[in-house]
Amino acid sequence: MRIGVWAPGHERVEVEAGGGVHPMHPEDGGWWWSPDLPVDHGDRYAFRVDGSEPLPDPRSLHQPEGVNGPSALYRHDRFTWTDGAWTGRPLPGAVVYELHVGTFTPEGTLDAAAARLDHLVELGVTHVELLPMAAFDGTHGWGYDGVHLGAVHQPYGGPDALKRFVDRAHGAGLAVLLDVVYNHLGPSGNHLARFAPYFTETHQTPWGPAVNLDAPGSDEVRRWIIDNAVGWLRDFHIDGLRLDAVHALVDERARHVLEELSDEVDALAAALGRPLTLIAESDLNDPRMVTPREAGGLGIHAQWSDDFHHALHTLLTGERQGYYGDFGSIATLAHTLTDVFLHDGRWSSFRERHHGRPVDRERTAGWRFLGYLQDHDQVGNRAVGDRVSASLSDGLLRIGAALMLTSPFTPMLFMGEEWAASTPWQFFSSFPDPELGRAVSEGRRGEFSRHGWDAEDVPDPQDPGTRDASVLRWDERDEPGHAAMLAWYRDLIALRRARPELTDPRLHLVRCAFDEEARRMVVHRGALRVAVNLADEERVVPLDAPVREVLLTSAGGVGTSGAGLRLPAESVAVVEVVATD
Repeated sequence: MRIGVWAPGHERVEVEAGGGVHPMHPEDGGWWWSPDLPVDHGDRYAFRVDGSEPLPDPRSLHQPEGVNGPSALYRHDRFTWTDGAWTGRPLPGAVVYELHVGTFTPEGTLDAAAARLDHLVELGVTHVELLPMAAFDGTHGWGYDGVHLGAVHQPYGGPDALKRFVDRAHGAGLAVLLDVVYNHLGPSGNHLARFAPYFTETHQTPWGPAVNLDAPGSDEVRRWIIDNAVGWLRDFHIDGLRLDAVHALVDERARHVLEELSDEVDALAAALGRPLTLIAESDLNDPRMVTPREAGGLGIHAQWSDDFHHALHTLLTGERQGYYGDFGSIATLAHTLTDVFLHDGRWSSFRERHHGRPVDRERTAGWRFLGYLQDHDQVGNRAVGDRVSASLSDGLLRIGAALMLTSPFTPMLFMGEEWAASTPWQFFSSFPDPELGRAVSEGRRGEFSRHGWDAEDVPDPQDPGTRDASVLRWDERDEPGHAAMLAWYRDLIALRRARPELTDPRLHLVRCAFDEEARRMVVHRGALRVAVNLADEERVVPLDAPVREVLLTSAGGVGTSGAGLRLPAESVAVVEVVATD
């Protein structure tokens, strides 16, 4: 077979394969191709560029010897799928579960994670979102330092293990989403610049020169990104992609790379006959991100909603530091429940400027925004990786879960949240290079010491114990407090699936009534009312209609009182009211 690589501007490119070094021949567009070689699935190969040491393939599908080792040829047709009857699951009506393979189980492998899928089915989730699979240097890490974007991290099990996971998930009725990172690559094992202009000094990002999306040579870089995305969806049967920090994709072309990507993904979905979903992480607060291309938007199907998270988190915890500064009131939470973005053109004190633009509530569906009480960033980027369950009362945790799972958004859970896991989820890495590892450790501790933390209290990312401390303890699910929280999550998800009012995506039908001083609020979802008492004493929460039935409550002692609902301290109830003319 022939092997190719994009390496424009070089005088000599060779491929080391089949026991020899073979000259490659330049063709159009800066591509070089080998002669027909006697190599097949599993055989190793590497490139030499102008006499360099052997370098792995920038489009590698398998790195069995690590990110700096040779690539291995990988043929997708060697895997036998059993999901031929799978027709996919759309995002409207979904419940998403964010999962990091390396800490989901003690083994930290895809096969071990697949063995736990029954838990997710029983919980009631519909979509599993895997943190990045792209190969990175070292054994353990979050995955956002990937350098081989199409090669599944070998310690997780490699490409066949991901296919086994997806195949098993589909057999259980679960869709699989994959987190992909196109805005930067990791600091170790990144050899792309040795081949071609994958990066440009024209734009700078927090990680250095930007990925080249609009400078000379960017046509092939864009193609590399889009081919990677399509490959996950087509060849690994992934159902959707979560696109990391798209605001860092600097692209000044008339047609943004995200629009181009959404166009090709929609075409692929039509060809495959199953829904394919693109979900953006965006700091822009720009509804054009999720506006269809036909209406002048970028055509991304959904995006994370940090403003909803911040509003919910600050109301429950009382935290106000950093970018939490504008949040914390019930009014702020009510605004995000009805209008999505708090910063919708208004002043942002953290940014020291106006930010965002409004969402059209009558034309934009609520399911296009993911709402969450916790996620990997909002837990892991805290100094000690503490979950909200480490500091909140049981009552406030239940309120947070209820407001998230009865919201008009697509709810997303972070692994272990459903049983109030006692384990933190900390920032960890395992870079083999001692100098890089030391720099990461010192940088992490220095960052938080500037914000008042004792450096010794910040876990060392390079210490293997930091990863080990972040592994879920599955045995604690059966302990009384954890089991009760798990039952609460299951009941909330079951109610969401049973009552169409809770999956109704029409934002303009959502209303909130609240009393800031009394710390109470009511969210209107059709004939349902989500009544909340945030106070530390019993409150009567006024309702607009008589209660027909109490559907779910987080505490005993709920009762009616005139035209209201009597709620114990720090509790929530979902009730159906009598319809009024």
